[in-house]
Amino acid sequence: MFAGIGLVVLLVMVFGGFAFTGGSLGPVMEAIPHEMIIIGGAAMGAIVAGNSMKELKQFGGGFVKVFKGPKYKKQDYLDTIFLVSKLMKMLRTDGPVALEPHIEDPKSSAIFGEYPKLLKDSTLIHMITDTLRLVVISSGTLDPMAVEDVMDNALKTHHHDDIRPADMLQNLADALPALGIVAAVLGVVKTMGSIDKPPSILGAMIGSALVGTFMGILLAYGIVGPFANRCKQVIEADAAIYGVVKQIIVASLHGHPLPLVIEAARSGITHSNQPAFADVFDGMRGR
Repeated sequence: MFAGIGLVVLLVMVFGGFAFTGGSLGPVMEAIPHEMIIIGGAAMGAIVAGNSMKELKQFGGGFVKVFKGPKYKKQDYLDTIFLVSKLMKMLRTDGPVALEPHIEDPKSSAIFGEYPKLLKDSTLIHMITDTLRLVVISSGTLDPMAVEDVMDNALKTHHHDDIRPADMLQNLADALPALGIVAAVLGVVKTMGSIDKPPSILGAMIGSALVGTFMGILLAYGIVGPFANRCKQVIEADAAIYGVVKQIIVASLHGHPLPLVIEAARSGITHSNQPAFADVFDGMRGR
């Protein structure tokens, strides 16, 4: 929502301010479509040439993230704490044999089935099941520090892949001023070919060429750059839920008491989504 509001404010203030100070929007609006064909076409061509289909789909998803914002809310963090805590409690009280059917087929598990939104996140589910599968196979003899190292590597790999749309948007923002100059140079070349025209015509053609530079800079620093920053914020905000999984599993394997396990899970959640300690503790006791 805020991305859309910011975009409207940006366009109104830039073009409205230009018109308010006496500028004529007609020539600018007339030149924008022509310049955008060059700038936009060159930008899309470069993106397609430099990425695979997987990255292109991620790039499109990055724009969706900018406007939709983080997908996980406070209740989702609570649900994650409850889900992983139930699994760890089953491992501790009923043993690996009782836990194994749940982690081998999460979609058929009654425990996982209580949290359908979390079940849709394959990365989250695989992080839980793959880690607990190691614990089950080893019959609980794994060093918790070794488990933490494995989960850290998984988190780094996922983050490196997940942050790619934000990096692509930032690379595009960095390239747009230069592409604007390309459009402007072509406009100047076109103007030079009409050097025998009257000054009024040459002035309009030079102004049209300068719109290319203007659009490249505006897109880079006013739209795409901020979108890249917002995309990164959203991705990092949603990534906090994977840290919750790690903290609960590691703290439980260390044999820490329940209050410390809860606090370990809560500590990595941003304040806007961080549930109160009482909410977590009461929820785990079935209140």
